Amino acid sequence: MIHPQAIIEPGAVIGENVSIGPWTYIASNVVIGDDCEISSHVVINGPTRIGKANRIFQFASIGEDCQDLKYAGEPTELIIGDNNTFRESCTVHRGTIQDNSLTQIGSNNLFMAYTHVAHDCIVGSNCIFANNASIAGHVHVGDYAIIGGMVGVHQFCHIGAHSFIAGNALILKDVPAYVMASGQPAKPFGLNSEGLKRRGFDKETILTIKRAYKVVYRQGLSVDEALTAISEMPAQSPELQLFCDSIKESNRGIIR
Repeated sequence: MIHPQAIIEPGAVIGENVSIGPWTYIASNVVIGDDCEISSHVVINGPTRIGKANRIFQFASIGEDCQDLKYAGEPTELIIGDNNTFRESCTVHRGTIQDNSLTQIGSNNLFMAYTHVAHDCIVGSNCIFANNASIAGHVHVGDYAIIGGMVGVHQFCHIGAHSFIAGNALILKDVPAYVMASGQPAKPFGLNSEGLKRRGFDKETILTIKRAYKVVYRQGLSVDEALTAISEMPAQSPELQLFCDSIKESNRGIIR
C-alpha cells in the first residue's frame, strides 16, 4: 500500500490499511490514522495528527509552517479528524503561538482544489469549501457551513454553522449561523432554508429561525435590541439559541 518511491521519515506513525503514492513526503512528526488514502506528490509536515479514512489528493500541502511573518519556528500543531477529503493543491497550515498554537479541522469535510486553511483556523465538521475558497488566520467555521468558490474570509472572522457563502464573496465581518451571504463586502441574503431542510430541520423550527432573522435584519433594531426581542419570542429552542449565540459571541460584528 506504500509506494517504494514515497519518502516517509523515521518516527512517522502510519496506521493500518493506509495507501501512499509515489513522490509523497511525510515528515517524522506526523501521525496518520487507519484507512487513509494519500496520492502522489503530497507533502505532509508536522507536528500533524490525521485521523481515519481521510483522502488527500496530489500536490496538497498539509501541516506546513504558516505564512504569518511573526512565526519564528515555534512548535505548533495541526489536528485533522476523520473522513475528510482534500483535493488537488489544497493547503493547510499549522498554528502560531499568538493563538493556541493549533489549527484544527473536524470530520466529514470536503476541501476542493486550491482551497486554503490558514494558521490557527478552527473548522468544524460536514463543511464544504468550493474551489479556491480561502480562509485567513484565526478564522472559525461552524459545522455544515458551505463556502463557495473564490471566497475570501478576513482573519479572525467567524462563519456560523449551517451558513452559506456565495461564490466570490468577501467576508469582512462575522456571518451568523444559518445566514446566506454574498457580495464584496458580503451582505446577508436571508436564511439557508434549503440547506436546513436537507439536514432535517422541521418546518416549525425553520419558521422560528426566520422570524428571528427578520428581527435582526428587518426591524431596524440594534444588535442588543434584536437579541432582547428574540429572547422574548415564545418558541425558544436549541436551534434558535445557536443563532443568537453566533451573534452574541461576535467580536468583529456581524454582516448587516
